[in-house]
Amino acid sequence: MAALLLPSTLSKLSGLGRAAGFGPGHGAFTLLRASSSSPDPDYLHKSIVPTNHFQKSLPRLPIPKLQDTMQRYLTAQKPLLDNDQYRRTEQLAQDFEKGIGKQLHEELVAQDKRNKHTSYISGPWFDMYLTAREPVVLNHNPFMCFNPDPNPANNNQLIRATNMTVSALRFMKTFRAALLEPEVFHLNPAKSDTSHFKNIIRFVPASLSWYGAYLVNAYPLDMSQYYRLFNSTRIPKTVRDELFTDDRGKHLLVLRNGHFYTFDVIDQDGRIKKASEIQAHLKYILSDPRPPPEFCLGYLTSENRDTWTLLRQRLLETGNSLVLNKIDTAVFCICLDDTTVKDHLQLSHNMLHGNGLNRWFDKSFSIILTKDGNAAVNFEHSWGDGVAAVRLQNEIFKDSTQRPAITPTMLPEAVNSSQTVQKLEFKLDDVLKSGISSAKEKFDASVSTLSINTLEFRKGGKEFLKKQNLSSDAVTQLSLQMGFLRQYGKTVATYESCSTAAFKHGRTETIRPATIYTKKCSEAFVRESTKHSISDLRTMIAECSKYHGQLAREAAMGQGFDRHLFALCYLAKSKGMSLPELFQDPSYIQINHNILSTSTLSSPAVQLGGFAPVVPDGFGVGYNVHDHWIGYNVSSYPARDLKEFLKCVHKSLDDIFDVLEGRPISN
Repeated sequence: MAALLLPSTLSKLSGLGRAAGFGPGHGAFTLLRASSSSPDPDYLHKSIVPTNHFQKSLPRLPIPKLQDTMQRYLTAQKPLLDNDQYRRTEQLAQDFEKGIGKQLHEELVAQDKRNKHTSYISGPWFDMYLTAREPVVLNHNPFMCFNPDPNPANNNQLIRATNMTVSALRFMKTFRAALLEPEVFHLNPAKSDTSHFKNIIRFVPASLSWYGAYLVNAYPLDMSQYYRLFNSTRIPKTVRDELFTDDRGKHLLVLRNGHFYTFDVIDQDGRIKKASEIQAHLKYILSDPRPPPEFCLGYLTSENRDTWTLLRQRLLETGNSLVLNKIDTAVFCICLDDTTVKDHLQLSHNMLHGNGLNRWFDKSFSIILTKDGNAAVNFEHSWGDGVAAVRLQNEIFKDSTQRPAITPTMLPEAVNSSQTVQKLEFKLDDVLKSGISSAKEKFDASVSTLSINTLEFRKGGKEFLKKQNLSSDAVTQLSLQMGFLRQYGKTVATYESCSTAAFKHGRTETIRPATIYTKKCSEAFVRESTKHSISDLRTMIAECSKYHGQLAREAAMGQGFDRHLFALCYLAKSKGMSLPELFQDPSYIQINHNILSTSTLSSPAVQLGGFAPVVPDGFGVGYNVHDHWIGYNVSSYPARDLKEFLKCVHKSLDDIFDVLEGRPISN
């Protein structure tokens, strides 16, 4: 079925794959959708097309040809290696393709044919996350910060927490009732995002529905990850963690000052509790004068997973099974912070990691609200990618701002919250207290080394670059390559996430933005600008844009090389084979040591997002190209000079835009 995605549509589909990821494994889309409002206060809307109508007929993620994968791999290695290194890597690649690689590839294809219900990458990718033993905080969990509510009066911690809770519950109920509009990428929304089309497509059998959408240039996306959004938690286990979901839970988990509270938000009939009642309970929690406990349990979720596994077992043995179950089965988590945010840097630090005491990093997602009403989603990454998280965030923002459940003039319900709200109490022995203290020390030491800074380039953005017939994503990626070369004098392994949700159980693929074209262009700008005419430099920018577009199209269609090689390596390990020489090659290790880990985010609900570097000597780069400016939110550890990097990126953008406007590069 994948062959039906004709080349003429690929350039448009590639944009869908890049639109919102956060480092390795992230990825989401900016979509056109006409959600009909619902008069029922329990639902966002009531789609006439069932939520999973297209799921059965989604095309399967293709396994690339081994020859194509090896060629793409070598092409990506070229700008990173000297001639001798490249020749050695080329020989290893050729040997792999003719020998053990061919055998592994054939076995992978046969395995894939036996498992038509899923994709070849789904199982290995879950294992990659769940067997990782490093802490999830900084290493995996990203954050996405909501824009402020357009009504300033609603940017109040209590008001916003209530409205966002109700909107999230509406999302949950709408999804579970199969009334949430299917996730669809519309290339021609005038034809496909209409009531007329929806009235037709809903009668097409589920086994054929994807084809019906395809005929009007609409591409349904995989929604299998949405199941894990609610009532879900990552449970630490020996060797491999477990994803736990129990949709019978009716209660919300609320954290404040390191204390844990729960109360039911769904009644016995399955309806959402009155918003004024939820407001009353949250107000009661906010009025609790108790200082943080001496030993805050939340720190344990920031620990090494093996350490956390042992301590969780100890918690169970000391009589905490019921309270842990309350945490694990809660619909989701609300974190009410006492922080007041003064700028974007503090906002990013607070939403990415906070002070550790008021978080449960293992919940599928948490909505964090500061004292002054700033809000963000921080999500655990193993269960899914940005597709579901961004859809959730978009719907929460839209619903809570356009149809708020409460307003500042409404009074909380007159209920006895002291009887309804349960404060969770934990039984801690000396081993657990020591474990929490140790976890806090490690957490504090870890986050203290993280720097975050922002850059806003105001001389142009998407509209200007579009007029120049250039990809805004390609130019932004070129600025990072040029900036790094300017600062450090070399080209390094770079990762840009790309979603493959156009396929059943697709996850992500990698775009490799460091290319022979970006290297040539960057060196021309940084080292040889006086040797080249403005026309020559402009031509080089265009070459970078064209090739980046090709890479993006290939990645969105599952035709990169990273996931294929990852699956072959995974297969070799699972068979107990000695690791093929290709995967032991220093060049292979180096290209997977992603010094520049990058991802773009585009959503009407989100003002900024971010993540930590994926390697100690790297940068974590979140960026967004707006109509008239480009924004970066970048993180690093002490091995890198973050402020100097941003200066170099800004200078690179200055130079690029000067050339595009026909001006010589200024010194």
